[in-house]
Amino acid sequence: MLTKRKSRSVAAVLAFSGTLAPISGLHKFYLGQRLWGILYVLLSWTPIPKVASAIEGVWYLAQNEEAFDQNFNLGKSATKNSQKVSNQVGAIADAMRELDALRQDGLISEYEFEQKRRQLLDQIS
Repeated sequence: MLTKRKSRSVAAVLAFSGTLAPISGLHKFYLGQRLWGILYVLLSWTPIPKVASAIEGVWYLAQNEEAFDQNFNLGKSATKNSQKVSNQVGAIADAMRELDALRQDGLISEYEFEQKRRQLLDQIS
């Protein structure tokens, strides 16, 4: 099952909106905590979920990204993923520069250059 990375700011906004909206608990559904979300909805006629939502909104904002990722994103950090992607793009850019140098030196044809260039660009997406 594929799960998207949860945003700390979206969770905080949804939590704070639960203090004003007639139904609380949207942040719980967003974070994948369906049982808690249902409990918040069932108790929406009381002030309990509104107070809890406000406290949780502050808690989400007080955490750093690493702690939030550990709690709600199975420990997967966005910075690790972005570093991996930027390293991959950098390696492909270097390979394309080398490929262009081979083409300019006449060691490969235009056709070969275009084929290899497309293969490298396909690796990015």
